[in-house]
Amino acid sequence: METGTPLDQPAALVPVPGAAGGTWLGQFVRTNFEVFQRDFLALIGLIILLFFLVVAILAPLIAPYGPTEVIEEDGIWLSNKRPSDQFILGTTNLGRDIFSQLVYGARPALLVGFSAAVAVSLIGTLVGLLAGYFGGWVDALLMRLADIAFGIPFLPFIIVLSAFLDPSIWNVVLAMAALLWRDSSRVIRAQVLVIREQAFVSAARVSGASHLRIVFLYIAPSILPLSFLYGSLAIGWAILTEASVSFLGFGDPNVVSWGYMLQDAFLSQAMSRGAFYWFIPPGVCIMLTVMAGFFIGRGYEEILFPRLRRQ
Repeated sequence: METGTPLDQPAALVPVPGAAGGTWLGQFVRTNFEVFQRDFLALIGLIILLFFLVVAILAPLIAPYGPTEVIEEDGIWLSNKRPSDQFILGTTNLGRDIFSQLVYGARPALLVGFSAAVAVSLIGTLVGLLAGYFGGWVDALLMRLADIAFGIPFLPFIIVLSAFLDPSIWNVVLAMAALLWRDSSRVIRAQVLVIREQAFVSAARVSGASHLRIVFLYIAPSILPLSFLYGSLAIGWAILTEASVSFLGFGDPNVVSWGYMLQDAFLSQAMSRGAFYWFIPPGVCIMLTVMAGFFIGRGYEEILFPRLRRQ
């Protein structure tokens, strides 16, 4: 077996004194440039996310109709129309343009994805930093909270949460922020335990730097790649979870998302009628965004675990 740094030890994160005190912005730029320069699939994932982001922003200009607009002609709903020059992807059983719904569906998907990614990354990073640096009762308390979060099933938790709260896409963000920080916090804590013993951290203590300054200005920039890794994976998880919750009927009925489109097609028996143009496009969009998050996460893994590049 090949000797070297084991895969569960992200050796690329061990800092050097000259770079450890770098700014968050500088570390952010360097890390992301290296990821997308080295990994072609990560670049593809970034392009996919940027494409859907542009579509979401320009949705009113791209979509010919509103997502819930009922299209009529002489007072008759244009229901279950097949794809044509007028309707690129046809219409639903209620006379709504499927292509317009697909375009507008990018908005809640990306809103949930990016919001959940930020929440998971921030909470997981903060918990991992504090637990790893201070240790003792702080570490014990935070890790026991992580153990509790690991014991709560994710999807049933969202369903129960939706039952107590009003249906909203923010329920997914809240559930991910409440539970999924557990994974990133443990990995970041393990890395902080290594970094806090480095010479530059000892030098900072001797020079009189406060604990918070050491944590956020010296140690935190060194573990940013781990935060980006779990943030990129959270984007895909959040979009997939929102689609699952909407498909099960626990999503916001006033928000047309890709999951809502799938549920609407399922309830309208689109598959049995051969209306593949209704449920395949949102399924493909969900698949692409989840793949994009995975590709970007894979790029960060190769930065964190250099041995992956040789396998």
